[in-house]
Amino acid sequence: MTNIQAVVFDIGNVLIEWQPENFYDRTVGEARRRAFFTDTDIHTHHAQIDAGASLPAMIESLIPQYPDYAHELRMWNDNWNDLAAPAIPHSVRLLNALADKGVTLFTLTNFGHDNFPLSQAVYPFLTRFDREYVSGRLKMIKPDPVIYAHVEADSGIAPDRLIFADDRPENIDAAAARGWKTHLFDHPQGWADRLVTEGLLTEEEAK
Repeated sequence: MTNIQAVVFDIGNVLIEWQPENFYDRTVGEARRRAFFTDTDIHTHHAQIDAGASLPAMIESLIPQYPDYAHELRMWNDNWNDLAAPAIPHSVRLLNALADKGVTLFTLTNFGHDNFPLSQAVYPFLTRFDREYVSGRLKMIKPDPVIYAHVEADSGIAPDRLIFADDRPENIDAAAARGWKTHLFDHPQGWADRLVTEGLLTEEEAK
């Protein structure tokens, strides 16, 4: 028997890939992509989206600053579901297996409030969570301890009854510091094995 009351999933690089460089390499070429990412520091700007800013508004505000990259900037918004892609099949199977068993599922994700529904429309498995803790909605962002405290208070579940998978060590460390069980995600098989070890899935269910 497990004492886990909820399984908490990050999304980017756990359930769907978040490597936007791949999309730009395919569409504008590696050299242009490198220049775009370096000159605009687009990942740093995107952190504003995770913290609660509007993605379309942020992109439009950047175009006057970087007019030579107007096309690439608009692609960041207009082609969102090509950037945040594809799904990670084994991870999706694990999510669905847990949901089908009635395990309580949360997502705790750094994700924008207006692009998260876009991803949910393309990936219906992102609607299977019992509670959605989306940074852009909450205006709290991992690894700030306040977002973990919010999950605990909102769900009423003690930290040691939560198990959390995330691909970023700093996010895992922040959860572990509060007493959460954690799994640093680098491959679906490792997460599958952990879910079996915790008694949440059988080996057959975790395939």
